[in-house]
Amino acid sequence: MTDDTRARILRAALEEFSERGYHATSVRELAERVGVTKTAVLYHFPGKADIVTALAEPLLADLDATMTKAATAPDPRAAAIEGLLDVWLTHRYLLRMNLRDLGLTASTAVFDRFRDGMLKANHLVAGPAADLAGRVRAAQAIAMLSDPVVLFADAPVDELRAAVLDGVDRLFSAGEPPARPPGRRGRPSVMSPETLEAARRLSDAGHSPSDIATALGVSRATIYRHLPGTE
Repeated sequence: MTDDTRARILRAALEEFSERGYHATSVRELAERVGVTKTAVLYHFPGKADIVTALAEPLLADLDATMTKAATAPDPRAAAIEGLLDVWLTHRYLLRMNLRDLGLTASTAVFDRFRDGMLKANHLVAGPAADLAGRVRAAQAIAMLSDPVVLFADAPVDELRAAVLDGVDRLFSAGEPPARPPGRRGRPSVMSPETLEAARRLSDAGHSPSDIATALGVSRATIYRHLPGTE
């Protein structure tokens, strides 16, 4: 049996599980789609759950590496959010497979590693001193990363990435408004480093100064002042 046969089985499994669901697809049907015997499939994968484990391994490896790197980044929350989104975008068709019948949970090993990775992501996004509200907001932000990727998996990746990050920025901007001087009314004119970085990302994604100001809760004049050349 060759590695090519193993790869063909995995490709067929991803397609079948996505189209029909993990539970509705038999090993025999996978074998017929690949053009090999059922015994040949079982030679590489003793059971269907082993196929799921193999399909999920690249995603889980990327998730582990991304969260480890984010933990030592200057801004762990931003690194975790952007890194996690990039993992989902890279493996978006595997995530979409899971939408049909939670097939990824068929493997206990996959479920445990996925759960642990998501708990680490929540800790990094929420911050070490977060209260319950902060941890909930972090969970909401993380959910905002995966759902659009699953629903719009065929959309242009760059556009989808920018739109998802815009939504997450809006969530945190609403939950953590920039500080303003005591007694001052109107939108704040001072931007924190985190808000400035969010403004730059939105600008790079093609958003107008007006949209950026609304998303971050600052004035357009503040955007123009902090982002020279913005039109």
